Amino acid sequence: MASSSIARSMRKAEADSGTGTGEAFSCPEDVLEATVEGLAACDETVLSETVCGGILDPIEVVSWVDRTKRLLRFRVDPAELRSEVPVVADGLFKLLEQVDLPEGGESAGELTIRFIERLVDLRQLLSYDVEAAYDGDPAAAGYDEIVVAYPAIRALAIHRIAHELHGYRVPLLPRIMSEYAHDRTGIDIHPGARLGRYFFIDHGTGIVVGETATIGERVRLYQGVTIGAQSLRDASALRGKKRHPTIENDVTVYAGATILGGETVIGEGSVIGGNVFLTESVPPGSRVMAEAPRQLMRSAKGPDTEESMPLQWDI
Repeated sequence: MASSSIARSMRKAEADSGTGTGEAFSCPEDVLEATVEGLAACDETVLSETVCGGILDPIEVVSWVDRTKRLLRFRVDPAELRSEVPVVADGLFKLLEQVDLPEGGESAGELTIRFIERLVDLRQLLSYDVEAAYDGDPAAAGYDEIVVAYPAIRALAIHRIAHELHGYRVPLLPRIMSEYAHDRTGIDIHPGARLGRYFFIDHGTGIVVGETATIGERVRLYQGVTIGAQSLRDASALRGKKRHPTIENDVTVYAGATILGGETVIGEGSVIGGNVFLTESVPPGSRVMAEAPRQLMRSAKGPDTEESMPLQWDI
């Protein structure tokens, strides 16, 4: 439609709808019908074909994982649990019935029972994460503050749930959960990533942990850390292979560090400094630091007082 025709349609619509008088805008009938017809068409585009084929509503998944997360974090009264656990079970069963489970595998009902039986263990894993946050953050006033206020615990609660379902080879649901956690916290952990006990994420914004990453026990990550894969032109060639690093026990990775590659192993007890870029393994007990540029300090007395500030490893 030419711009003049659009303008005439808009003026007519405004006149018909009483725009400017507080009444709702009324879209011209011909524009409405053309738009509806175009959006409803299952044409040969990936998006249209996918949606027309039927797709799981992410809102339903988010509602269920929120309820399950609250069950792990806050529910302890036996009477409340007796009413809440069946609701969580029913919700999961209905979600599992909407996806294509692996052929020859367990049914939606069997997977639901299996998950419910794991709830106690999932709570214990999350409890270890709360302990790690208290031990690792001197700003933490108590366990209660960590449970209710720390974004890392929110993200890890969702990850522990999503990882469990990922292990059952449930499609789609775990990814929706992980992206929900990413959206809420800025912490992006693929549901396939294997996280050990006592995992601590400080601050958390910008954390990325890839699908095939393996992280040991008592590991600490700070904001902006990437545990990722190296990029290839044909990235699909890496599908199904181990492409993310292994971080062994008692490793600390400081802010902004990037560790890439499926064959990269960070040895036990190592410390990876801020802004380090690693694509190869380091042995246990290593200290890896990026050499920072020299910083100059000039006093208020003038340029003649300029001097180089000592770096941390010069002191």
